[in-house]
Amino acid sequence: ALAAGVKIKCGSAVRQLSCSEGGGFQISDQRSTSHQAKRVLLASGGHPSGRRLAQDLGHRIVPPVPSLFSLKLQAPALTACSGIALDDVGLDLSVADQRFRQTGRVLITHRGVSGPAVLRLTAFAARALHASRYQGELRVDWSGGLGRERVQNKLQQARLEQARRTVVAAKPFEHLPRRLWLAFLTQAGVDAERRWADLPAKAERNLVETVCAQRLSIQGRGPFGEEFVTAGGVDLGEVNLATMESRCCAGLYLAGELLDVDGVTGGFNFQACWSGGWLAGEAIATSCSTESDQTP
Repeated sequence: ALAAGVKIKCGSAVRQLSCSEGGGFQISDQRSTSHQAKRVLLASGGHPSGRRLAQDLGHRIVPPVPSLFSLKLQAPALTACSGIALDDVGLDLSVADQRFRQTGRVLITHRGVSGPAVLRLTAFAARALHASRYQGELRVDWSGGLGRERVQNKLQQARLEQARRTVVAAKPFEHLPRRLWLAFLTQAGVDAERRWADLPAKAERNLVETVCAQRLSIQGRGPFGEEFVTAGGVDLGEVNLATMESRCCAGLYLAGELLDVDGVTGGFNFQACWSGGWLAGEAIATSCSTESDQTP
């Protein structure tokens, strides 16, 4: 960029952006210095200043909310399981009258749950969770895809084959770490030192319910700043997505998290920023080149 003659000004936050009467833009920075530009690219990330500048130029802003975040749960039994990660965990989230489902890897934290499946879940439920002030119910299927019938069969098999052993010592599910199995026993009200032969039918039903549909109360989201992206921003209907030029203000281009674009995990948010920036840069370069060719 420097070799091409680009001037980089650090420590000069833009305070105001307005259209000039003769075309182009007038830019005022924090030092009250004015700059003129024929074209402007806004790519301010999730910082609110970019949304304010776009709004001042006539753009509608979709209210921003956090997305891709961990969930804080009221789950005392899981406190001792912090750091455990499991694959193929089923998540069923109820928020008001809406339901969201995801399956995948889940990480138990000291505050609740995180991991790829949780982040995807909160991406789709971002607005519903925000509206509910991050309250709701999460049902978790820890069976690894076994389902209720096979989980019950495994418990009954343990009752027959491990009759003299304790329920904590003879763990019937290989994929469940012992700490997590002990937490399930605690939540189901089962004495860990009880022998399988003496396990009451009610306790067996409680274990099936806990393993296949553990109900957990959501008490909030991860701490501010831990979310990965922001949902909301400049309305996409007001942007030409082929060039990233504003439909409200000619010569203004917008890209990145400033726009109302957010995706699930897997690099999609980075890719949206990179691709949008590339399209805007190409369009601006083409526009400048065309203008130069037309100048006598």
